[in-house]
Amino acid sequence: MSQGSSHRPHSPRRVAVIVDEGTNPFEVGVATELFGLPRPELGLPGPLYEVLLCTPAREVRMNHGFFTMTGTHGLDAVDTADTLVVPGRPDTVVPRGAAILDAIRRTHARGARIMSLCTGSFALAEAGLLDGRRATTHWMWVDAFRELHPRVRLEPDVLFVDDGDILTASGSAAALDLGLHVVRRDHGAEVANAVSRRLVFAAHRDGGQRQFVERPVPRVPDESLGPLLAWAQERLGEPLTVGDLSERAAVSAATLHRRFRAQLGTTPLAWLTGERVALACRLIERGEERLDVVAARSGLGTAANLRARVRRETGLSPSAYRRRFGPVAEEALTG
Repeated sequence: MSQGSSHRPHSPRRVAVIVDEGTNPFEVGVATELFGLPRPELGLPGPLYEVLLCTPAREVRMNHGFFTMTGTHGLDAVDTADTLVVPGRPDTVVPRGAAILDAIRRTHARGARIMSLCTGSFALAEAGLLDGRRATTHWMWVDAFRELHPRVRLEPDVLFVDDGDILTASGSAAALDLGLHVVRRDHGAEVANAVSRRLVFAAHRDGGQRQFVERPVPRVPDESLGPLLAWAQERLGEPLTVGDLSERAAVSAATLHRRFRAQLGTTPLAWLTGERVALACRLIERGEERLDVVAARSGLGTAANLRARVRRETGLSPSAYRRRFGPVAEEALTG
């Protein structure tokens, strides 16, 4: 994974979102919700990002004409963006316009970050950006994508792929997963968790999209995991195990595993580990310097395990994470 940016809310990144004919409005909404809203609840001196909606024409019809967008920026506005977002369109086999492809190519050429949402990956591949690289797309269009772009290293079973300067989300809802991942990379776990709480969306959803592939809906849905998750989050520093979770839920370990897979797309152990790493990152951001204390309070046990887990999740060692997101870094940039 690529390392997060040192940009902070004091100097917001500029995000350009390309809106083309037929673009999915939900994905445009996801981008503006994640990156465009002010965040007064964070107590920050300014917005996290500045968002520009960019279109190839003065008027663009989205989603088969159900929505019309006007008053946007032209495609030349992408030349000032730190991040370019390319939402999907349902007509994946229809070539993108030359102006759209040129905007994507020149944004990549100058080193900006590029994100595609759902079938937006078709546009990135058509622009020649994905050959030989890892990417994902919606499961319904996997075969069509492979036929059109056989040189792309497609990963069809994941929610998103972070391949450094190019990131791809598998579906419209997975755009939220990718967006929160980017916020976490740019601004740390504390800010990402605050944004996820406002969205009422899990900050970490570690499963893949395989769980959504033509699966029949059960007549009686499983009981919500919400109360169990809340109970566990209050006890992350305790020697909590998957057995403890299944005992609390009054179900077998196998049943609990199935419920986690169905509702969260991950396993109980992976969820528990992810929550502990997120707590460890928050403790580091709040100024705790003793790794053994962070490891104990987050339930990761030892400083060695803490180092390995934090590096795996963030791409940074705990000390590097502290320099980037800790109180000293924050004071230096906002003081």
